[in-house]
Amino acid sequence: MAKLEYAPAPESRAVVEIRSSYGLFIGGEFVDSQGGGAFPSINPATEEVLADVTDASAADVDRAVRAARAAYRGVWGRMAGADRGKYLFRIARILQERAREFAVLETLDNGKPIKESRDVDIPLAAAHFFYHAGWADKLAYAGLGVAPQPVGVVGQVIPWNFPLLMLSWKIAPALACGNTVVLKPAETTSLTALLFAEVCQQADLPPGVVNIVTGAGATGQALVEHPGVDKVAFTGSTEVGKAIARSIAGTRKRATLELGGKAANIVFDDAAIDEAVTGIVNGIFFNQGHVCCAGSRLLVQEPVADELIRKLKRRLATIRVGDPLDKNTDLGAINSAVQLARVRELSDIGEAEGAQRWSLPCDLPPQGFWFPPTIFTDVAQSSRIAQEEVFGPVLSVLTFRTPQEAVAKANNTPYGLSAGIWTEKGSRILWMADQLRAGVVWANTFNKFDPTSPFGGYKQSGYGREGGRHGLEAYVTAGDLG
Repeated sequence: MAKLEYAPAPESRAVVEIRSSYGLFIGGEFVDSQGGGAFPSINPATEEVLADVTDASAADVDRAVRAARAAYRGVWGRMAGADRGKYLFRIARILQERAREFAVLETLDNGKPIKESRDVDIPLAAAHFFYHAGWADKLAYAGLGVAPQPVGVVGQVIPWNFPLLMLSWKIAPALACGNTVVLKPAETTSLTALLFAEVCQQADLPPGVVNIVTGAGATGQALVEHPGVDKVAFTGSTEVGKAIARSIAGTRKRATLELGGKAANIVFDDAAIDEAVTGIVNGIFFNQGHVCCAGSRLLVQEPVADELIRKLKRRLATIRVGDPLDKNTDLGAINSAVQLARVRELSDIGEAEGAQRWSLPCDLPPQGFWFPPTIFTDVAQSSRIAQEEVFGPVLSVLTFRTPQEAVAKANNTPYGLSAGIWTEKGSRILWMADQLRAGVVWANTFNKFDPTSPFGGYKQSGYGREGGRHGLEAYVTAGDLG
């Protein structure tokens, strides 16, 4: 299938105004740092410096936690749930009204295609605020005990792959339950979090309810270890998650950790192959493979393996790699030079270990961080690309003969975040879902999300759930206000 030629269709950058530098959002205002430095936020598609962002110091984190504590003990922690819900509804509506602005900024700062920012990230972020706004005055009916109370001050650390969406996953349930928040976005993608701070001001959210401190690992560590933080919510790498668990062990702090994954996308010989190919592409190449639950391991039943790989390569020949702001682009830029180096390293290791490498022949832009869609066949179960999280547009293909073998191979990983099953038999779907050690199992689809559905994993993919009624549990307690 020849790749169709499209005329350029760039989204305008004029819809968003990017400041030359940003401070911290503490106590409802943008403030200067106390002793912190600054670092550039870089457009991964062009390596252009978008803005200078503050590298918050421990003193800045302390200020933010104190502001959150004051708001919690003041108006927010004692506000009626119906009134809290009004603020969340207001934030959700503002996100919708400013959706184009947020989508363009997310694409500039992150490198993902504008059609993903526009059609997935921003609408889902608003949907999480709408959904949790509805729970704010109904917590007594959520099965969380009698008269559930907020936990207090929540420290939240989010990753760079879905910056605004992960912010909404964290902030919306925390606020709905009556908590206050100090959030640290990823250092490479802080700009939409800082724009969200403007939304908080526009919504007249009481000062200190949401505080945003930018910075690198040291800032996150200072937040996690601050004695004034009652709960930690983290999404990111398994190694950092382990460090957080060690640092809060023996303290009163609660934690939810959503960590890495190495999902198996399992295709049986009775599956609708063309539909499965579409699901496989969406499962691993969506957001450049920068997805914790990406279907990075394809398990194919032997009788259809050759046909599926042939059709998959044919489908990939139609993928357009390039300018993320172009509405025709399917695959954007890798988020950073550091992440690109890791994707290249693990891909080279996969080839050295004997797997057969196929990459889409395509012209990559001369500037920025780029990696073509890549498939590895003849992959051994013990290969590093079959065991470690690549977090890039790299698919490892393995085969199986029986459902039992598929389960054994799918579960043979330290992770347990997600899985996919492709078959026409409903009984097989139910049996497989029961056998797979994965927090989320999709059937004849992949990478579908909804704020009403809980998300989370097992084993080294973390613990706790986000979204749905289950996601509220981590943000309430039976105790009194502190």
